[in-house]
Amino acid sequence: MGFIDYSNLSERELEAIQAQVWSSDNLRVFIADIIPSECCERENMEDRMHELENLVTTYGWTVILEHIQKRWIPDYNTYIGWGKLEEIMHEMQLQDANLLVLGNILKPQQIHKINEKLKTIGAVAWDRVDLILKIFEKNAKTEETKLQIELAAIKHMGPRIFNMGMELGKQGWKGSWETNTEIMKRHLENREKDIRKKLEWYKWVRENHRQGRKKKGFLTVGIVGYTNAGKSTLLNALTNKWVLSEDKLFATLWTSVWKMWIAPETISDESYTPGKEILLSDTIWFIRDLPPELVDAFASTLEDSIESDVLFHVVDASDPKIHEKLQVVDEILERIWAKQEMIYIFNKIDRLSGYELIELKKRYRDKKPLYISTHSWKWLEQIRSLLMKY
Repeated sequence: MGFIDYSNLSERELEAIQAQVWSSDNLRVFIADIIPSECCERENMEDRMHELENLVTTYGWTVILEHIQKRWIPDYNTYIGWGKLEEIMHEMQLQDANLLVLGNILKPQQIHKINEKLKTIGAVAWDRVDLILKIFEKNAKTEETKLQIELAAIKHMGPRIFNMGMELGKQGWKGSWETNTEIMKRHLENREKDIRKKLEWYKWVRENHRQGRKKKGFLTVGIVGYTNAGKSTLLNALTNKWVLSEDKLFATLWTSVWKMWIAPETISDESYTPGKEILLSDTIWFIRDLPPELVDAFASTLEDSIESDVLFHVVDASDPKIHEKLQVVDEILERIWAKQEMIYIFNKIDRLSGYELIELKKRYRDKKPLYISTHSWKWLEQIRSLLMKY
């Protein structure tokens, strides 16, 4: 395949091509992950790359090339270094790739300089936050979620816009571009204030709903977990209702509350246990390196987890990286000040051998988790008995 010659195109023509690629839903993607040199376990590198590929395919794009680079210190200008960027661009041209996705969070000037370079081959670059925001945007269903994503985008893209203005200012258009940058800055600041005001209203509505549930004496359980741990499948089983359950990252982006009914039980004429209605609060998935601006933007949604009486932390017991992913969720919960009792539910044990299950129980016996498979109903009575104690 021959290279496409972009060298004779004007700056405006190159920017138009780049904008078209940015908005395209038919992208051929080169993914690259840059990790510290001291991280030498091949298994860890492959797991990071696999997750990055899943993020890309979740949206519907095609990954055609992959690259892992070790660096002691990220390059100040481009994060990956000019030489490595040239190599990647050459490979992208050979395979007709038009999007470079970096599995790291880059500074505004770094992603800007990479994109300036990629213009020459008609391609664009995104970092990890760009990719996650794009997936969130596609999966947004409610007005609140759309506002939260827009807020996160403003917090993420704002510094890039200001940085671009400063870069252009250095090229001889200082007065004009500083003015345009200030105009854009005021616009984004006003839009952010408007969004936060609207989100405050949603927060107020949520708080009223929570207070109403407390007055009625309902036990509320927040369900959290790393992406694809089986959270929605668990909800389906507990509530006998259909909840979106897909093998995709971030399939659920909003909080929903579901009812679970535990029927009364008569053991004898003198022993009777009344029925109990329990509210299950489903929240967004978590993932490693979840950008702070996303956690901040979804603060009102995540409050339902904070305000729950107890938390169910659903864990994929069959995941080779179970320990790292369990820690990711615990750390995010700590960031949002979720301090209530945590019950660990280790799911998908049907995928483990007898020996693997024994070893797993030895390692995590201090957390006293429940071990279940949502493909079997045997575990359901365990959860019911547990919830009846509250």
